[in-house]
Amino acid sequence: MFLPTTKEDMHKLGWDASDITLVSGDTYIDSPFIGTAVIGNWLYIHGFKIAVIAQPDIKTDEIARLGEPKLFWGVNAGAIDSLVANYTALNKVRNNDDLTPVGINNKRPDRACAVYTNLIRKYLKIQNL
Repeated sequence: MFLPTTKEDMHKLGWDASDITLVSGDTYIDSPFIGTAVIGNWLYIHGFKIAVIAQPDIKTDEIARLGEPKLFWGVNAGAIDSLVANYTALNKVRNNDDLTPVGINNKRPDRACAVYTNLIRKYLKIQNL
């Protein structure tokens, strides 16, 4: 099942809010090779309402577009760690990213988990995260 990524998708399913929102540094692809999709589908099959925010823009409040989930946030940097995805072994900036639309490496911030968690705290005023 393709998990909802927008408020409209959630409303089509009859949800006012998700139980769990997964935030990923990768684009959302419903594939058995992408951890966010595997975990999200497993949780959905077991009765949870799951939504996905993929590669949120860190310069806006896009991370808050689905609202606060009822249970918790699941935050990950993506299938590849953000620093590995952004830099070569010689510490040169990578130009491409296979897990980003159009392949241009400009969506995933360095240390993505910390950045996304701080954005959740900032825009949703969560204190104990």
